[in-house]
Order: sequence, then C-alpha cells, then structure tokens
Amino acid sequence: MSLRHLLTVTALAALTLATASVQAQTTAQNGGRLRALIAQKQAAAAPATLPTGVERIADLPYGSDPRQRMDVYVPTNPATGANSLLASTVRAPVIFMVHGGAWRIGDKAMGRVVQEKVARWVPKGFVLVSVNYRMLPDTPVAQQEHDVQAALVAAQQRAGTWGGDPSRFILMGHSAGAHLVALLNARAPQALREGAWPWLGTVSLDSAVMNVPTLMRAPHMPLYDDAFGANPAYWVALSPYHQWTVGAPPVQMVCSTERADHPCLQAEAMARHIQAQNGRAEVLPQALDHGEINAQLGLDSDYTRAVEAFMGSLDPEVARRLR
Repeated sequence: MSLRHLLTVTALAALTLATASVQAQTTAQNGGRLRALIAQKQAAAAPATLPTGVERIADLPYGSDPRQRMDVYVPTNPATGANSLLASTVRAPVIFMVHGGAWRIGDKAMGRVVQEKVARWVPKGFVLVSVNYRMLPDTPVAQQEHDVQAALVAAQQRAGTWGGDPSRFILMGHSAGAHLVALLNARAPQALREGAWPWLGTVSLDSAVMNVPTLMRAPHMPLYDDAFGANPAYWVALSPYHQWTVGAPPVQMVCSTERADHPCLQAEAMARHIQAQNGRAEVLPQALDHGEINAQLGLDSDYTRAVEAFMGSLDPEVARRLR
C-alpha cells in the first residue's frame, strides 16, 4: 500500500471516528483505538451478503476500462429464481448508487454501500444499481463525474431488460460519491443534452463539499488537495453549489451532526442557494457518524423512513412501493 493510499484511508477513518473521539479517549487506550479502527475498516470493506430472493448481476460494463463496471440487484421469483420484475406491466423504479472513498478508494460491492439498501428496497420491487468508476490518482475528479454520467446513461438504456423504468431513476451517493451525484444533479440539463434521461431526484449522503471554493479556502484535510488541486477555476467547475442550474431535479442532503468538519453547514447553504432559485432541496441532519450515514440507510429506522419520505414524494409509483 502506498503512503498516499495509507494517508487517504486514515483520513477517511478519521471522518467516521472523530465525532466519537471524546468517548473513545475516555474509554480506550491507543492500542484499543487502533484495534477498533482496523476492525471498522475491515467491516467497511466486507462484501455484501445478499438476502434470499435477490439476484446480483455483476460487473456489467459501461466503458472499456475494467473499473467502469456496475452491479445490478433485482428481486427474484421464489419458485423459479427468475427476475420477478419482468412479469409486471409496470416498470420498477431504480436506485442508482455511487460509493465513496475520497475519490481514490472504495468499491460498488462493499457491504456498507449496498447491503441494507438492497435488503430493504429490492424486495419492495426496486432495482438497485451500484457503480464503480475510475479514481485518483489516475483519473481526476472531473473525469470521475463523466464516468458516473456514462454509467447512468448505460443503466437507463438497459433498465428495461431488468424490469426497470429509465424515467424513474433516483441517484444516491455517499461521501465522494455524494459529491459526484450532487454535481451531476446540479448539471442535469447538460446531462440530458448528452444522452441521459430525466431522473426523479438525488439523495446525497454526507458530502462536505457542496461548495468546493469555500472548503478549499478554509483549513481542510489533504485528501481534498488531491481531489481539487490549487486552481480556483477548477474548484468552481467541480462545485455543486456553483454548477447548480435551473431545472435540476430535487435533492435531499443527509448530513452528519457528529462530524468535526460540520457538513450540515455546507448542506444548509446549498439548500438555501437552490431554494432562492425556486429549486427544491432539503437537508436531513442525522446524529450518526460518516460511515453510519451510509451503512445504516435501509435499516428499519426513522432515518430510513425520512429518506423514503423524500423518495416517495418524487413519484407516485415510488411512494406506492415504499408503503
């Protein structure tokens, strides 16, 4: 593992652990915290365990690079094992999930990314698509967004073969993935001109970079220098706040109230910016750490139900399936 990769993993772990630091410092010595960190990173990287009645269609390509792949999760008929959505005349909504990892690490199949989301929503008649994309250091963040858009277009084009509806997509992403889907959502009119179908809305799970220039001009972790560099024009080009365009779909921004870098401040400013231009945006603060925002979505909780309330408000068929 390279030094840069190790530093990135350490920084990501800090996002999850910083908010519990007071408790950790009073209940554990350094060795205990290290063991807890290792266990947490192992759990985060563990692949998802599929529930009964769900099929994963793995590693579908949307580009020529081996990293340009997506997994598709569909419900199955218990008698035949076949995709049960194909027998319905009403095409299914699709949740399009983008993993995080500081724009440098992570994978579409990690348990924290998909396990609880698949277990909750696929049996309700949703398709869930989880995508990989090219990452740092080889692929800059601007190109990562293009990868996510290419994956979205490919998934929409193939949705009918899975029983999905290309016009009923909901974008979702965590951490770096939350930034990427928020940026794509902000520039939706451009994406439509470049081949995407309109989507219903976006759920951004705990991004601290809705306004990239504001972040970069304040003290910040080195991982953001890797992602956004030193050019203010590049910051603006990758900033959902600055790229938001009239006509962009609704967005819900989930944010951790436990993080030391206060992502809710960025989310609230982004919501005000959108609302001032007659767009729809809402902020969902949660007393969960950065990793829990991702891992616990899909568990039977007020948090999951609040996200589902937003999702259901986007489309009557989505609301019907969530009941």
